[in-house]
Amino acid sequence: MVENNAARDVRLAVVAGDGIGTEVVEQGLLALEAALTGTDVRVSTTDFDLGARRWHTTGETLTDTDLDAIRAHDAILLGAIGDPTVPSGVLERGLLLKLRFALDHYVNLRPSRLYPGVASPLGNPGDIDFVVVREGTEGPYVGNGGAIRVGTPAEVANEVSVNTAFGVERVVRDAFARAAARPRKKLTLVHKHNVLVHAGHLWRRTVEAVNAEFPDVTVDYLHVDAATIFMVTNPSRFDVIVTDNLFGDIITDLAAAITGGIGLAASANINPERTTPSMFEPVHGSAPDIAGQGKADPTATVLSVAMLLDHLGLPDASATVEAAVAADIAERASLGGRVRSTAEVGKDLADRIAG
Repeated sequence: MVENNAARDVRLAVVAGDGIGTEVVEQGLLALEAALTGTDVRVSTTDFDLGARRWHTTGETLTDTDLDAIRAHDAILLGAIGDPTVPSGVLERGLLLKLRFALDHYVNLRPSRLYPGVASPLGNPGDIDFVVVREGTEGPYVGNGGAIRVGTPAEVANEVSVNTAFGVERVVRDAFARAAARPRKKLTLVHKHNVLVHAGHLWRRTVEAVNAEFPDVTVDYLHVDAATIFMVTNPSRFDVIVTDNLFGDIITDLAAAITGGIGLAASANINPERTTPSMFEPVHGSAPDIAGQGKADPTATVLSVAMLLDHLGLPDASATVEAAVAADIAERASLGGRVRSTAEVGKDLADRIAG
């Protein structure tokens, strides 16, 4: 692919968020600046005060005005959202999920790679390099449900999983396109169609139909419980996994655990049609217990910046960032146990990226 370095401006919405979010985002922006040095791509950033502080101050999470302003940007860099002083579900549903649904981020992309020098909890992990394509706007997270007789012994609670032919097909097509572009050209559908017969068979039939248009892609299927077994016994069998919102949420954290932990895990919430800005974020949380202490590892944020660059049509810059991360990780063992601060890791990465 030819790098698109033509002079252009990129408008980046920055949501540092809560806890360590501000610290890791600062280092991510340094990496972005280093990666674009010598190009004609200029990035202008707009900070959005969203998260716990905003909620405590105003009672707001994400207003229509906020959304309209964010829509005017080309991409979003998110640090972390979450705070124990905010009731569970307020920020998750009122901010994170609202962003994903309002901006139609129907592809949640989670690469999982075991970098040389990273210790896996698995005894013999093999070569781990796969990506999970998780549907991001349907399933049980749509908020279709309710409860009656709450707080009584007769309480009834329902969470309805919504799966549409339209929504399933578009994410399956995205997954096939990604599989076709990878050397192994393999796609695994993960679901539970022996029990979840309605949604599961919709997913199965859709994969079978789209596979006819991608004859070079090999397809297999795993029940989600079997997938978790293979993820810890033979993770190298995976190339591209496509799955629904809930199953994807669970298996991607397991995938992060076997490749060094969520501190190294990057992600993207993508609108493939580019009608709205896609969002790039580290998987880890806000870690309020270490916030402000310079202990957070910004590597996952920097890897998220690599995904952002690739999405912007700058694959060479993206590869440079990822190579810098790989080199930094490989050298960590040689540091003799020296613990670097958040800023020190960020500076080391930025220096490597700048060359």
